[in-house]
Amino acid sequence: RLEADRLVNSSIKAEDLASEMTVVRNEFERGENNPFYILSQRMMSAAYQWHNYGKATIGNRADIERVPIENLRRFYRKYYQPDNAMLVVSGKFDPQQALALIARYFGPLPRPERKLENTYTQEPPQDGERFVTLRRVGDVALVGVLYHIPAGPHPDYPAIDVLESTLTAEPAGRLYKALVETKKAAAVFGEALALHDPGVLRLYAQVSPGNEPKVVLDAMLDAIDEVRDNGVSKEEVERARRRLLSQFERAVTDSRRIAIQLSEWAAQGDWRLMFLYRDNVEKVTAADVNRVAKTYLQPNNRTVGLFIPTKEPQRVAIPPSPNVAELVAGYKGRESIAVGEAFDVSPQNIEKRTKRLTLPSGIKAALLPKQTRGNMVHLRLTLRYGNEQNLEGLAKACEFLPHLMTRGTENYTRQQLQDELDRLQARLSPSGDAGKLTFTIQVKRDNLLAVLKLLEEVLRRPTLPADELDILKREEIASLEQQLTEPQVLASVAVRRVLNRYPKGDPRYVPTLAEEIELVKGVSRQDLQKLYEEYLGSEHGQLVVVGDFDSQGVLSAVNKILAEWKAKRPYKRLPRRHFDVAGGQKTIQTPGKESAFYFAATAFPMRDDHPDYPALEIGNFILGGGTLSSRLADRIRQKEGLSYGVGSGLQVLSLDERAAFYIYASAKPENIAKVEAAVREEVERLLADGITSEELATAKQGYLQKQQVQRTNDAYLASLLEETLLADRTLQFTAKVENTIRQLKIEDVNRALRKYIDPNRLYVVEAGDFGARRTGAGS
Repeated sequence: RLEADRLVNSSIKAEDLASEMTVVRNEFERGENNPFYILSQRMMSAAYQWHNYGKATIGNRADIERVPIENLRRFYRKYYQPDNAMLVVSGKFDPQQALALIARYFGPLPRPERKLENTYTQEPPQDGERFVTLRRVGDVALVGVLYHIPAGPHPDYPAIDVLESTLTAEPAGRLYKALVETKKAAAVFGEALALHDPGVLRLYAQVSPGNEPKVVLDAMLDAIDEVRDNGVSKEEVERARRRLLSQFERAVTDSRRIAIQLSEWAAQGDWRLMFLYRDNVEKVTAADVNRVAKTYLQPNNRTVGLFIPTKEPQRVAIPPSPNVAELVAGYKGRESIAVGEAFDVSPQNIEKRTKRLTLPSGIKAALLPKQTRGNMVHLRLTLRYGNEQNLEGLAKACEFLPHLMTRGTENYTRQQLQDELDRLQARLSPSGDAGKLTFTIQVKRDNLLAVLKLLEEVLRRPTLPADELDILKREEIASLEQQLTEPQVLASVAVRRVLNRYPKGDPRYVPTLAEEIELVKGVSRQDLQKLYEEYLGSEHGQLVVVGDFDSQGVLSAVNKILAEWKAKRPYKRLPRRHFDVAGGQKTIQTPGKESAFYFAATAFPMRDDHPDYPALEIGNFILGGGTLSSRLADRIRQKEGLSYGVGSGLQVLSLDERAAFYIYASAKPENIAKVEAAVREEVERLLADGITSEELATAKQGYLQKQQVQRTNDAYLASLLEETLLADRTLQFTAKVENTIRQLKIEDVNRALRKYIDPNRLYVVEAGDFGARRTGAGS
C-alpha cells in the first residue's frame, strides 16, 4: 500500500527541496572524496561523448543546487508511473496472498495517457584512443582502461564477461600475473557492464608505491594486447566459466541478490535475459573469448591515460542492441531450484531446532539443519588461540594468517584450490583477528563434504607461501595508504584509540594508520609459521552449521579435520577492558576533501545481560539507531539537509563489562559546526524531555522487526549462534531480551538514557578540509 501510494501520489513540496538538495549535495561530495569513483566517472564521460551513459546519475553540483521544483514534479509525473515500473517480491511469503495484495493496491493505478519515448542516441564508433588525467588529493595511484562492448542481451556479452574474468581473477588472471605478482600493482579488478545499450568493459589496477603509474599502465596495456593478439587457453576459459556460474548459483539462492539481478536484467529488456545469460555462459568456448578479444580490445576502442594519434581511422563498429522479444520468445527456462521451508525465525523455534554439542577435540558446536533455497548450507568454524601475554606484537600477523593459509597447501596451489571451489560452486572465506581465525563456507548440500576436504587441506597442510604473503602485504599497504587522507577513517581511528587505550604491542592496541602500515611491513613468514606451529589447535573454538546438510556426515568430516591437533602455547580469551572517557575534542585536517566527518563516542561498563541494556538499546534506536526514522536523521538530514548519512550506535559485549555509544555524520566542512550543535541539542533535548509514547511504540516494532529480518539470513544466523556458544548461552537469552523490549515503558527508556548518556563525556573528532577556520593543539 505504501509503495503503490508513493509511486504516483508523492507530494513534491517546494519547502522540502532546500533540505533534500543539501542532503543530495552531501552525497555528491562524498563521491568527490573517492578518487576511484571520480576516475571511473571521467573515463565514462570521455568514452561516451553523446550517449547519456557518459553522465553520472547524481549530476553535477550546479544541477543539484539549482534544479527548480517544477522540474522535479514534471520528472516525477512523467516517469514514476505503473507502466514504467517493475515490482519484484523475493523471500519468504505466500505467493497467492502477495499477488492479491499487489492486485489490490497496484491494480487500480491508472495507466498514464502519455507515451514514453525510446532513447534514440547511439554512440558512434570511437575513432581514436582517449586519455583522462585526474589530479586530486590522495595517496594511491590508479590506472584504468575502458573498452566499448555490445549491450548485455547481445550474444557476444557472455564471452566478454568470461574474458574479463580471465584478465582479473586471482591468482591466474593475466593482469593479476602481469601486475600484482610483479609488484607493479597492489590489486587489479574490473567488470563488463551489462546495459540496455552498448556498454563497456572496465579494467583497473591499483599502483603499488614506488611504481610510476605510466609504467604500470603500459604493462597493463601490453598484457591486454597479448591476450588480444594471441588469445587465452581453453583451461583459462573453463576456469572463468566455472567462476561465473558458481557466482550465479550463489546469487539465485539469495533473496536480495536475485531480486536485484532480476530488475537489472529487466532494465535491459526482459527478466528472462538473466537465465539466458547463464545458459550462454555455459556454452562459451575459448574460440568465442578469443574472437571477442580480437574484436573489441583494439587501441582505438579504448579510453586510457594516454592519447596517441594515428595516420588513419581504425574504428570498431559496436553492433546495435538485439531484438529482446525475439531472444526470449518461447524461452521455457529450467527446472525450479529448491525453495526451502517456511522457517520460523523466532529465537524459541531456532533454539528448538538447534542441536548443541561438544566435539571430541573440545570445539563447541551448534547444528541447525533446515530446508533452504537451492539446498544451500552455511558453515562457520572459528579457532581461538593465544593469550594477552604470548600474543604481544603478533596482532597483525594474526590477521594475515588465515588468508595466507588459503594461498597454498601441500597438495594444492592457490589456483588449484580456487579451481576446485569454483567447480564445487562454493565459497571459502577466511578472516582473522588477534587470537582468532574463522573460515566460512557457503555451498550446496551435495558438495559440502568435498569442500570440507579442501578445508582440511587449508587447516592442516598449509604451506604459507612467502610470495603470496608479499602480495597480501602490498594489497594491505595500498589500501591503508589510500585511507591516510580519508576523513571518515581518520575520525574513526582517533575515537577508537581513545576508547581502547591499550599499550603498544598489546594485541588489542589500536594503531594509527601510519603505525599500521609499519606493522604490515613488519609481518614476516616466520611470524606466521610460529603462530601456526605453536599457537593453533582444535581445543578452543566454535563450529556452526546452518542449512541443508547431513549432521552425521558433517560431524564425521569435521572431527577428522580437528583430530589430534593440540596447541603448544596456552590459550585464554582476550578480555576487553573498560576505559573511562572524560570527553574532549580533536580536529583533523584533510586538505582537498569536499566532505567532512563527525564522530563522537563515550564508553561505560555494561554487559548485554545488564537489566538496563534493553531500554538503552531502544533509546539509541530512537535517537539515531533507527537510521532515517530517528531524531538525528529527522533533524540533521530531513529538516536541515546537513548530512547524507547520520545516526548513532550502541555496542555492548556479552562477556566483558565494556560498552560504547557513538554518533556519526558526514557533511560539508563548513557545516560541521552546525552538525555538532544540532547533535548536542538533540541529545540534550532527548535527556531533558524524554521520549514519547509514539516513539516508543514505533521503535519497539522497528527494532524487533529488524532482528527478525536479520535471522532470515543464514550467514547472520550462523554468526549469532557462534556468539551464543562463546557466551555459553542459548537463544533463550535473545528471546528474553526481546520480551523485555516488548514490555518497556517510557520511564524505563528515559531512566537508562539519563543514566548512561552524558553529552559532556562525548569525545568528539571532526575530520575534513577546514582550512584556517579551525586550528589549535587538537588539530
